[in-house]
Amino acid sequence: MSIVKIVFALPVVGLLAACTGGHGTVGPDKSRDRGTDRKHLSQLRAGIWVDPNGCDHWIIDDGVEGYLSQRLDRYGKPVCSGIAPPTVATGPFKKGSRIRDVL
Repeated sequence: MSIVKIVFALPVVGLLAACTGGHGTVGPDKSRDRGTDRKHLSQLRAGIWVDPNGCDHWIIDDGVEGYLSQRLDRYGKPVCSGIAPPTVATGPFKKGSRIRDVL
């Protein structure tokens, strides 16, 4: 095997190894954070990220994992409140976790 094949094969093997193991199976309950500081997602604080079209998305960042879902009204239509300029996140979305986010 040439050195070029080894140089290209090592990162691929590393990426594939990162896909297995970890926290185990997720299971049917998607309302629980299965990461380092396992807790129910309702204990984390949400903020709002505004997409390039001006519509809102709920955003939660616990320092390791992040969660994002579109903000919808009761009829399932996107909410575009104008709370922040496009591509800006606002609110306490980094609160509720003991893991410090360096970004």
